[in-house]
Amino acid sequence: MFRRHNRKLLFLVLALVAVILFPLAALAMTYQVQPGDSLWQIARRFGTSIDVIKINNNLSGDTIYPGQKLYIPDGVPANAPDYSSLKKQIEDFLATQPGTYGVYFKDLISGQSFGINADMPLPAASTVKLPTVLFINHLVAQGKLDWQQKLVYNSAADYQGGSGILQFSVKDGDKLTLRTLTTLAITTSDNIAYNMLRNFVGKGSIASFMQSLGGQTVFPDGQNLSTARDMATYLQAALDFAKTNPDGRRLLDDMANGIYNEGIPLMIPAGVTVAHKEGFVWGSPADVGVVFGSRPFIVTVLSQGVEDPDHGFANIATIAKMLYDYQENLARN
Repeated sequence: MFRRHNRKLLFLVLALVAVILFPLAALAMTYQVQPGDSLWQIARRFGTSIDVIKINNNLSGDTIYPGQKLYIPDGVPANAPDYSSLKKQIEDFLATQPGTYGVYFKDLISGQSFGINADMPLPAASTVKLPTVLFINHLVAQGKLDWQQKLVYNSAADYQGGSGILQFSVKDGDKLTLRTLTTLAITTSDNIAYNMLRNFVGKGSIASFMQSLGGQTVFPDGQNLSTARDMATYLQAALDFAKTNPDGRRLLDDMANGIYNEGIPLMIPAGVTVAHKEGFVWGSPADVGVVFGSRPFIVTVLSQGVEDPDHGFANIATIAKMLYDYQENLARN
């Protein structure tokens, strides 16, 4: 088992290297500036640079304002894949399914992307644990926190049933390290671990971090809602962090070795690494992740109004398999 795990981690690292070596690009579009946006956030969101946006919009400085429309230039090479048929295939499939789904796809070779209801606010469920744990990683990298720092469990503030193992063993006054809590929050989706982390750094600080990455729908009216596009933004941020920080690679490895695999990985062939984070509240299965196949890609799926959770996760798996098959065909041709 240890050897298999090492091989899986090695493949993940090699796949990350491959992603780093290929420049990312964005499809041409017009973007309306949202409150809190900066040129850096917009450039990161669409895989371009601040200078390119400034040149194409005749901006002399970095000041932008809400409601302003910016032209995001076309950086896709002439031989870039056409994903219109794939998008239609997924749209046609979802049209036959009950409930509402938000989907976002990004090819990590060309940077091309498409979305279906990608900006619709939908329940994030436990997928929110990903940007939260990424925030903790950044604080450690900045020297503001230490992995061995211990948090004290307080049932009045931290207890929650559902996912996770701490609910069966932890007692008031027990101390757990940040390393333990972040690992459990990702690998077992532990609700108590997440609550302890959230209460420690503050929900407002987590929200600010998510917005700094480019997130647009961040706890609106205090609700745990997000969008498929925003979740893809956080995944890209995790990939970027992993390029330069070994803790980031460990985060991706935790995501690739979680205990819940009913969504994105379900139909992906064995041996293909899938770093992902599932989430579920009643009626809203969700999964967000990176599939490190021959042509790696990001896929995020949120939903609502899905009465059968097994069927909902099966639909997510079907979407991921459609994307995977298309990408593998591109890699072969």
